[in-house]
Amino acid sequence: MTTAINASSAERNPVESDLKWVNSFAALGPDFYTALQPSPLPSPYWVGRSRALARELGLEDHWLESAEALAALTGNQQLPGSRPLASVYSGHQFGAWAGQLGDGRAISLGEIATARGAQEIQLKGAGRTPYSRMGDGRAVLRSSIREFLCSEAMHGLGIPTTRALCVTGSDALVRREELETAAVVTRTAPSFIRFGHFEHFSYSDQHAQLKTLADYVIDRFYPACRDAPQPYAALLEAVSERTAHLMAAWQAVGFCHGVMNTDNMSILGLSIDYGPFQFLDAFDPHHICNHSDTQGRYAYNKQPNTAYWNLFCLGQALLPLIDDQDQALAALESYKSVFPEVLQTRMRAKLGLVEAQPEDAALIESTFKLLASNKVDYTIFWRRLCSFTAQSGHEPVRDLFFDRESFNAWALQYSERIAPVDIGPRADLMLKNNPKFVLRNHLGEEAIRAAKLKDFSGVNTLLTLLQAPFDEHPGHERFADFPPDWAASIEISCSS
Repeated sequence: MTTAINASSAERNPVESDLKWVNSFAALGPDFYTALQPSPLPSPYWVGRSRALARELGLEDHWLESAEALAALTGNQQLPGSRPLASVYSGHQFGAWAGQLGDGRAISLGEIATARGAQEIQLKGAGRTPYSRMGDGRAVLRSSIREFLCSEAMHGLGIPTTRALCVTGSDALVRREELETAAVVTRTAPSFIRFGHFEHFSYSDQHAQLKTLADYVIDRFYPACRDAPQPYAALLEAVSERTAHLMAAWQAVGFCHGVMNTDNMSILGLSIDYGPFQFLDAFDPHHICNHSDTQGRYAYNKQPNTAYWNLFCLGQALLPLIDDQDQALAALESYKSVFPEVLQTRMRAKLGLVEAQPEDAALIESTFKLLASNKVDYTIFWRRLCSFTAQSGHEPVRDLFFDRESFNAWALQYSERIAPVDIGPRADLMLKNNPKFVLRNHLGEEAIRAAKLKDFSGVNTLLTLLQAPFDEHPGHERFADFPPDWAASIEISCSS
């Protein structure tokens, strides 16, 4: 049974009891959600906590250590002022209309006021909801650790993302391919509204609710659109541009999401729903990280076009409000111009090109082709390149290539380009744009295996490194090394 925090516990934890709940999404009304309480888990325990995020939310460290916090963030007792709910949405999954979906295992507690603006707090794995379909509403330890670490890793990389406050675990069993133990991720974002929310009301001809939702998003997150001649077309254009920035960030860092369904696309341009994700090891533009993606729909090199397809679906959903197909298509055009421009800017920074030159596009393209033909480790290449100079420093980079002749030709091209550039600003720019640490699959797997034995030191070590991925972190070199041979056998799927 879910119980409220009593007065004495609130007095002992003034920070928690002083949370100012906004609950603006709940104010939209029951057409948008079902109000319900999380389902408790027996004997919860801490797996990992992001104290940095806790401080941003206005939570003190002592509260995040408390039994009350453990219970509340597992879903075993309600935070005073919160209004737990699961939202309804629909979506296209692997290119096919899936109909009604919704928060099948996530329950939002509401939004709290913070110095960064209102932040929604959501428990993922908090139990069955009316939208769980045949599911149990639970999350397992392995997937929860992956989402917790990747959320904070992406934030450390400067990529727009939902955040993760903590993971709690329980010995309660959950059946997937095998029996596993349950866990809950507490994640935060200004909002978890997805493209699929708009599709739900549009496809069901609930146009009044569609307008209510669009007005809510505009007024809260895109206020400049309100003054446009057609606010809903302006919203589509703004979301297209944010999504273009996000895709450029993913491609530049070598991130594969793995399941870019429309219900996994944030209306705010955030990385959301970390399941079968992967950071590239050897660079392969056709890499498919999701074992469930048998057709390769969400391969690394297809992500930018998939994002545009999803935006097109959003545009179709908004047509009842825009009422002009040509205007909706025009709003989507911004994606086609913004994405390549932002990607080129990010790649120039990775190459240390302080000022743009006309020949940069050709250099960037030749770099990608060279990496692909030699299957070079993506993260290690870029980090080693930071010490490359026009006069020397080629060996650590050259050693990554089996086709030395092709590398030498590329190195000559690159050396000529950077020769006039002062080495100080160039190296500084590169070190800030080429991380030393990313969440490779094998690192996550090692932490998960230890956590299953109640050893959470690997989770905490990775969290420290990934929250500051551009720093050197002496003594932790193995976390920035090549993946072991066994890493190639790791399979991740939609259940991951």
